Amino acid sequence: MSFDSLGLSAELLRAVQEQGYTQPTPIQQQAIPPILQGRDVMAGAQTGTGKTAGFTLPMLQRLMETRPEGQSGRGARPPRALVLTPTRELAMQVGESVEVYGRHLPLRAAVVFGGVKINPQIEQLRRGIDVLVATPGRLLDHAAQRTVDLSRIEILVLDEADRMLDMGFIHDIRKVLALLPDNGRRQNLLFSATFADEIKQLADRLLNRPELIEVARRNTAAERVSQVVHPVDKGRKRELLSQMIGAGNWRQVLVFTRTKHGANRLAEQLQKDGLSAAAIHGNKSQGARTRALGGFKSGDVRVLVATDIAARGLDIDQLPHVVNYELPNVPEDYVHRIGRTGRAGNAGEAVSLVCVDEHKLLRDIERLLNRRIPQQVIPGYEPDPRIQPEPIQNGRRGRGSEPAASGRGRGDGRRSGRAAPAARSGAESPTKSGAKSRHAPARRRPVAAETRPHHRQGRGNRQPEQAALLGGGRRED
Repeated sequence: MSFDSLGLSAELLRAVQEQGYTQPTPIQQQAIPPILQGRDVMAGAQTGTGKTAGFTLPMLQRLMETRPEGQSGRGARPPRALVLTPTRELAMQVGESVEVYGRHLPLRAAVVFGGVKINPQIEQLRRGIDVLVATPGRLLDHAAQRTVDLSRIEILVLDEADRMLDMGFIHDIRKVLALLPDNGRRQNLLFSATFADEIKQLADRLLNRPELIEVARRNTAAERVSQVVHPVDKGRKRELLSQMIGAGNWRQVLVFTRTKHGANRLAEQLQKDGLSAAAIHGNKSQGARTRALGGFKSGDVRVLVATDIAARGLDIDQLPHVVNYELPNVPEDYVHRIGRTGRAGNAGEAVSLVCVDEHKLLRDIERLLNRRIPQQVIPGYEPDPRIQPEPIQNGRRGRGSEPAASGRGRGDGRRSGRAAPAARSGAESPTKSGAKSRHAPARRRPVAAETRPHHRQGRGNRQPEQAALLGGGRRED
């Protein structure tokens, strides 16, 4: 099947061809036709399957077909399509997709998220747009200031809906839905990597007789990604990583750590080893993250060290190597990490450096994948059998969380309404505005985005990763 057979307009086909694509991916084959027909869609697709183009292309065509007569590409007008994403990096990725595929159409788009000044966004919205890509919190900020009108939305897209629910955005999503036209007057598209019960409940409320599409089994690791575990002592991980990058002449490698401090420290150590490296996480400014990612894509930065919060936002073509310098606390994050490679039909390699402390984490991942990951000991780096396992730093935390942090104001994480079990040490959560002390005792409160909503805050003195990295946090304004 080719893109020509999907019913897309000549302008969209031209943009697709200019990107070098000739054949649609499975999600694009299955999603584009029903979206063009105006049907609601509930699609299950992992990252890297082409899902962004799967909804962007037909969305743009639908907007052209329903465009008011006589309307030019200029002039103030409220948005007619809304795409909600959980993170600012994903919002920027979707915004780039809209720009690339809509380059031959008289449509305008805007991307709004927290962590940057709101006034330029207000000016852009006032000039008039057709497509609005947003994170939930910052969108509600605009709605509260009456700088955006959502009453004309014809198409709503929830991208990575499972991640938004995991991050506690369900209340914000409900608030956004209350600002939109009646359900029967708009087309609704829901994309999710998994179809958990909460996703199905949201779909039941949001979608009207949807077309159900599923192109990847739940928690399926990318089929083109080769996976291997290298057992090694914790104290020799950095040495082994540098040796592998140098000996293998790896020119581009994405390395994952569990903490922001660990990412900074590793990047500095790799630089001392003579490797160009940079860290990307929430304590970095938006400009610093953009420069680091740009340098990585261009080849100026050889090693990009990232925390789990970047696992879903990074979109890098033909990334050959992903290294789990530390295994994630939540098994599903392993799937998202290695999904950064092996994209768009390209082969990829996922390497995990596993010390004795992480054996249980490895078993959890293998149980999720329903397979054993091959293990290979590198000569000269054999683990010392006398070393006894120690507890993982700060215990098992929620998805994407990092060491305890406190800060000013409130981030984009929201309480999901689930019951909170006993606190685990080190669970990260932002403090509220006006906190009396940066070292106030832990207490139950809304948790950081990309952290499971049932954890409580531990002690610490670093800013919350989510408040600095994710869109929509009020403290970021």
